[in-house]
Order: sequence, then C-alpha cells, then structure tokens
Amino acid sequence: MDEVKYPVLTEKTIRLLEKNQYTFDVDQKSTKPEIKKWIEHFFHVKVKSINSHIPPQKKKRIGPIIGHLTRYKRMIITLQSGYSIPLFSNK
Repeated sequence: MDEVKYPVLTEKTIRLLEKNQYTFDVDQKSTKPEIKKWIEHFFHVKVKSINSHIPPQKKKRIGPIIGHLTRYKRMIITLQSGYSIPLFSNK
C-alpha cells in the first residue's frame, strides 16, 4: 500500500514502543479508518486508537529558489495489550 510510507524511529518513538505505540509516516490524504484497516489487515493486530498530526513544512533552498519539502502526516498507532508489530519486536 502506497499510503504508509515508512516507520519513524527517533528517540521519542522508541520511548513510545514501551507503551505499545508505533509511529508511521503516511500519505497526507490518508484517513484514520483507512490506516487502521490496513494496519490490522497487514500486521494481524488489533488497533486501540490512532492519533495523527501534520508537522510544519520545512523550507528548502536550491540556489535562488526557495521551495518546500514534501508534506506527510504522522500517525501514532496504539495497539491493544498482547499485540505487537513484528517489525519492531525484540525477538
């Protein structure tokens, strides 16, 4: 699925893994129900809740032209207890 771009691994998202929360960057047009359905189907887990936000745009300068980097939406997905995404498992 092209809507989920990649998982986010930062210091904060690694701390969120202890609370069973996983962070993904997704397409800006994606909705919470679409992402929930896709995550549950692809990883065979139960999603408890989803929080989303759109980070502010960053400017990029190339010579005299000032442009903007691509926009994305960040989703923080909380799974029900007993479930985990194998992409992040310690085993």
